[in-house]
Amino acid sequence: MATLQHGLANDALTCAEHLADVARAIALTHFRRAIDVETKADCTPVTIADRSIEEAMRSLLAEHCPDAGVFGEEMGTDRADAADIWVLDPVDGTGAFVTGSPLFGTLIGLVRDGDPVVGVIDIPALGERWSAVKGGGARFNGRPCRTSGRTRLADASLATTSPRVFADADLAQFSKLADRAALTRFGGDCYAYALVAAGHLDLVVEAGLKPYDYLPIAPVIEEADGVMTDWSGRPLDLSSDGRVIAAASADLHAEVLAVLQS
Repeated sequence: MATLQHGLANDALTCAEHLADVARAIALTHFRRAIDVETKADCTPVTIADRSIEEAMRSLLAEHCPDAGVFGEEMGTDRADAADIWVLDPVDGTGAFVTGSPLFGTLIGLVRDGDPVVGVIDIPALGERWSAVKGGGARFNGRPCRTSGRTRLADASLATTSPRVFADADLAQFSKLADRAALTRFGGDCYAYALVAAGHLDLVVEAGLKPYDYLPIAPVIEEADGVMTDWSGRPLDLSSDGRVIAAASADLHAEVLAVLQS
């Protein structure tokens, strides 16, 4: 694993891909095995896989990127004032993981001076990986990928992980979108965003997310020619409110914003 030199985003992508390799190996060691499932204070599940993956990634970052900050789901934030902050979700979709669904993933991102510049979505059980560096395009298993480019909500497929995560007012706004979309799907966690980047889904709209849920994904969507913002159309950062839109095109994004703000 090469030592990250500040300013070289491609080095950061190499680092992120190596972290994903390590995470994948650990995840597959525990997937569909008998493991204990604990419930965290926020009522979400956690397993030895979540903790072991984040520990391994943090250890590698401490060795190779010692000046960088780290914001991880399981172990919090170190060096929050650093120019470079790695954002880690060791198992996005732990509910999927513990029920044997292959649609869980590991999310790895780099935020540089507040801007998400590198992202990796790795789906260990399927052997699939999306990656992107700002200005360098998005790739699926090493090959360029793009969104569908769909422009109209009436023609679009819409996804969200679960309607249960929405507050009542947000659910009402999401329901407006679902009423207008061609197709609505539930489930998938980070995999739904990956499918937008690959051109299969057109739109993901969610609420209640944390920075490690969305910041590693944003570069992948944007470098695949999509748009990813909060519900007000603002760029995503560490202080966003957790309500996100990932759309296949600027026109589709604009129409979604208009519905959500109506």
